Amino acid sequence: MIGTRKLILALAFPLALSGCVTGAEYSRKEAGFISVANKTATVTAKETVWIQNRNQARSAAAQVTSLLARTKTIDAETAVQIALLNNKGLQAAYADLGDSAADAWQSTMFLNPTVAVGLTGIGTPGLEAFKTVEGAVVTNILALATKKRDIEIADTRFRQAQLNAAVRTLQLAADTRRAWINAVAAWENVGQLQRAQATADAASELAQKLGETGAMTKGAQAREHVFVAELAGETAKARLAARLTKEELTRLMGLWGSDLDYQVPNSLPSLPRAVVKRDTIEAEALRNRIDLQVAKLELEATARSYGLTDATRYVTDLEILTGLETEREIEDGDKKVDTTGFAELEFAIPIFDTGKARMRKAELGYMRAANELAEKAVNVRSEARSAYEAYRSNYDIARHYRNSVVPLRTKVEEQSLLTYNGMISNTFELLTDTRDKINSILLSVNAKRDFWLAEADLAPAIYGGGATQASAATEVAAASESSAGGGH
Repeated sequence: MIGTRKLILALAFPLALSGCVTGAEYSRKEAGFISVANKTATVTAKETVWIQNRNQARSAAAQVTSLLARTKTIDAETAVQIALLNNKGLQAAYADLGDSAADAWQSTMFLNPTVAVGLTGIGTPGLEAFKTVEGAVVTNILALATKKRDIEIADTRFRQAQLNAAVRTLQLAADTRRAWINAVAAWENVGQLQRAQATADAASELAQKLGETGAMTKGAQAREHVFVAELAGETAKARLAARLTKEELTRLMGLWGSDLDYQVPNSLPSLPRAVVKRDTIEAEALRNRIDLQVAKLELEATARSYGLTDATRYVTDLEILTGLETEREIEDGDKKVDTTGFAELEFAIPIFDTGKARMRKAELGYMRAANELAEKAVNVRSEARSAYEAYRSNYDIARHYRNSVVPLRTKVEEQSLLTYNGMISNTFELLTDTRDKINSILLSVNAKRDFWLAEADLAPAIYGGGATQASAATEVAAASESSAGGGH
């Protein structure tokens, strides 16, 4: 009788415990997303949504349409907001968060018991239908014993997925901001080259007229004409780079069709009066970097997995089989039915596999996660220092071009034009000074672009979502040393 009671309690315990553990937190459609939205909003000051039905899709599309309708020339903040609402790759990343929530939800559920029913004696003469009925229920006891650790591991992975979704959101915001800066800078270079082209065309036309009067040799005329031709080639190259950088911005914002009719400003914002001091940027990064928090959770999950492996080192599968056996017999014309209960315990004997290999693998996994976390902490500090150094240095460089180089080149060109008009200097000297001024202006525009890119990299260095590999469009823009211009 005592043994029967213990068996009944063992079978009832999983059912009783299942009433205590619920997956309510993970079963919601937007499980964990509120945390992601709040965490990213503190960094970007922008709204992000997880689209899971048609109504949400229509609402997001209406917001994008409204943002584009406000003005045809979008600024960086508008571009980032559109990307967070409209980028489908970000929605795919949020689906990974949903997968993790479903896995965590699944971990709160117990394994379904296996039911087996057997019949013997079917068709035996003298019996109504069958002789013996056997029924059994198989339950994995080890799964019950390790249930708490399984739930803890799944919950840690779920928290990791939340942080990864936040990192992906910050990364999209940073990439969009950089793409906007590159696009504006590229079109600004186009505008500078077009203004230079107009001046060169006038000089070329003048050279032709002077040549007709015999006041300029054919060689001097050819130099003026080739300068115009080269400048036209550079302008076309810069315009190509500008179109490609704008296409990169379009991809990140997820726009197509009629939404492509948008423009970017003619030039980047002016340099600020002074840089922002970030003397504690390393400490800020260590405190706020989301990818560092992901690495910490990875170590935590690995440690829990290590403990689970240790708990199941010797016994990996422990099952209890319980059931009833009913036997029918006919003796002297009387039907007799006997019902008996039975229980079986099934497990593997660790004679050959003592679990040492699994323990070694778990130990190495833990050490790997610990070293990766330590490396991440070192890299985070270095990335923060590098980002601030680039920010400070690029500001000084851009200010130097703005305050010193371009004004001096402008003065040189003005003096050269005066001496040329006074027939003191020749055409070649004026041509050289004009070319040098154009190059200085383009270098100044690119220096300003580099500063704003460095400024955009500060937030990713502190919070996460750093730079990705440059796209082909950005590489073309950098190679041609072109930047933004004129409302395109």
